[in-house]
Amino acid sequence: MSANLRRLFGTDGIRGTANADPMTAETALRLGQAAGLLFTRGSHRHRVIIGKDTRLSGYMIEPALTAGFIGAGMDVTLVGPLPTPAIAMLTRSLRADLGVMISASHNPFEDNGIKLFGPDGFKLSDATEAEIEALMAADLAGRLAAPDALGRAARLDDAAGRYIESAKATFPRGLRLDGLRIVVDCAHGAAYRVAPTVLWELGATVIPLGVSPDGFNINRGCGSTAPEHLCAQVRQHGADLGLALDGDADRLLLSDEHGELINGDQMLALIAASWSDAGRLVGGGIVATVMSNLGLERHLAGQGLSLHRTRVGDRYVAERMRAQGLNLGGEQSGHVILSDYATTGDGLVAALQVLAVLVEQDRPASEVCRRFTPLPQRLRSVRYARSSPLGDAAVRAAIAQAEAVLEGQGRVLIRESGTEPVVRVMAEAEDEALVERIVAGLCETIEAAAEQAPETVA
Repeated sequence: MSANLRRLFGTDGIRGTANADPMTAETALRLGQAAGLLFTRGSHRHRVIIGKDTRLSGYMIEPALTAGFIGAGMDVTLVGPLPTPAIAMLTRSLRADLGVMISASHNPFEDNGIKLFGPDGFKLSDATEAEIEALMAADLAGRLAAPDALGRAARLDDAAGRYIESAKATFPRGLRLDGLRIVVDCAHGAAYRVAPTVLWELGATVIPLGVSPDGFNINRGCGSTAPEHLCAQVRQHGADLGLALDGDADRLLLSDEHGELINGDQMLALIAASWSDAGRLVGGGIVATVMSNLGLERHLAGQGLSLHRTRVGDRYVAERMRAQGLNLGGEQSGHVILSDYATTGDGLVAALQVLAVLVEQDRPASEVCRRFTPLPQRLRSVRYARSSPLGDAAVRAAIAQAEAVLEGQGRVLIRESGTEPVVRVMAEAEDEALVERIVAGLCETIEAAAEQAPETVA
């Protein structure tokens, strides 16, 4: 396999339907062996941290990965269901050589995935993932550990407590959440224990949702993929704020006290303003992806702050933040990266930053969290069964025409998903009706091309 070929890894690790290629025990075993060999550097005892969310298939993938790492000579520390940012934090805290999160994030329970973190707690680069994939395809006979050099596996019983204390430490000293009623929807996922505990220990009255995982119900009608459930519960309970996490708790959406949704762009604007006023915003700007609303960019510019855009994926946001020396970035979908505290998106820590502003200003979320009026934006997804339709001549022509129509007044963005066979179609402009027409027309053209596309060659 060529060193720059990445067949297994997408924009967020390896992901797919559980117990079907590539998300099989065999792949997990091979991944553990390859990553273990690549990250065995030096003569010390090497360690990998493995966490997971609450999917049934985690019981299959976790032992397969464990066997692979042990076979490569690495010791394995198992921490059970914990948020993705907790695995990144523990990897650094425990001086581990590698961190692994078994999760398909916001996907349904049928899917699962594997995300890898380096010893610095950051997700691996495309180049490093390509090296691992090349090793997975190579003959590893004679390269694995000798019988007397095999690794060992052990559980870390206080892992959840360590993350709880780490998250609480990001909330300003001297502030408490006393008097606030907060609905928190954990999506029956990785944060089902830790998120309500953190909020309760800081003094909030907590109304927990999605805290009864059974292996099948993760993200089902709850969490950040179904925020209408959160919004309804906020209204029903008369809460001051609602938090919706996804399956691995690296993503957050909010509901104000009226049950109105607040997305990642508004959170970025709020935290940017708060940190800028306090002299904490480093670099005079933030990082967001190409999906963030043009209204956010204009709002920041009005405050003298810059917006650096990157491709979709929180790993690319984190990479740009490091390259530009910035400490705030995120995605419209709710990944918010606060590099003063974490190396990856952390929904709970982002929520605490918003709550700190609510407490300090003693104003309702509907006033505090709506920082700008977004431009009308329409996003639709077109699923394809064969090869990608984006190379079709008619599709390219339609995209060029749409870009010409919106030139100077808006944007068109067409991209393939990095985690599923889907084309995302987005447009935004002042004229909402025009945006609707453009997106509808592009989707129709892409759908027609998808039906005529040839079979994908493996």
